[in-house]
Amino acid sequence: MHQDPAVLKSAAEDMLRQLEGQTLTPKERMAIPPQPMPSQDPVARSRNMQEVALGYTAEQARLEAMRCLQCKNAPCVAGCPVRIRIPDFLKAAADGRFDEAVAIIRENSLLPAVCGRVCPQEVQCQAPCTLGKALKDVDK
Repeated sequence: MHQDPAVLKSAAEDMLRQLEGQTLTPKERMAIPPQPMPSQDPVARSRNMQEVALGYTAEQARLEAMRCLQCKNAPCVAGCPVRIRIPDFLKAAADGRFDEAVAIIRENSLLPAVCGRVCPQEVQCQAPCTLGKALKDVDK
């Protein structure tokens, strides 16, 4: 079901306001719901060749990154073929330091936009993720 991107942004802003300034426990991080990807309205996208996925807003990206449990053993990194420091880039994104997050990704990947499109993350970094295992769903 299509959700209005403005509604998704507003919901993320509200949740961020509630969480701002808190040091979250792993249990609290696990309670943050996965952020739905904003997308074009189906009627509009049936008439154009633009990207369907519109990308996260800054607020959604921060919330999604805040869900990372910051595991000491980082099983996600072990699953990444280019060994991106996933917890570090997610921590930077959660703090709103997006330039630093991108710099961390670029340490190991010269083509992050391409890799982001073709990477089978469901079986590489998400499958070993402690959060996905705890929630019993790799998509979460």
